[in-house]
Amino acid sequence: MQILSAIPGITWEAANTAVQAAVSYAQAHGWKINVAVVDRGGNLMAFGRLPGAFIHSINLAIDKAYTSASFGFPTKAWMGAIGHDDGMKFGFSNQPRLIVFGGGLPIRTDQDWIGGIGVSGASEAEDEECALAGLKALGL
Repeated sequence: MQILSAIPGITWEAANTAVQAAVSYAQAHGWKINVAVVDRGGNLMAFGRLPGAFIHSINLAIDKAYTSASFGFPTKAWMGAIGHDDGMKFGFSNQPRLIVFGGGLPIRTDQDWIGGIGVSGASEAEDEECALAGLKALGL
């Protein structure tokens, strides 16, 4: 399976593989999630939703993927990156689509990051486990 597209970014095949792996992992644990994969530009490449997953978590999953793709690091790392700078906390908290809690991971190759995966609907740790399952399915 090809992971990189001709235009730098994730292929739709790889994006769908990651979504399917995250969903399968969640199902095996009884979690109801939404999962999204975006390319490096934050464009939605694949999405999956288990029946009964929270409706508000649809946009959270997409925005977690978007945040990770935008900056190249996990969403849960945001508060550590901001530290004790109140100006940054207030400034970033007002940015639309920026998620600062776990469940979003960048999709990285050896050279760079090519997108992001975001999961929402379970606990923060469980969301991240599902996102990691998606990355593992890509061999990353």
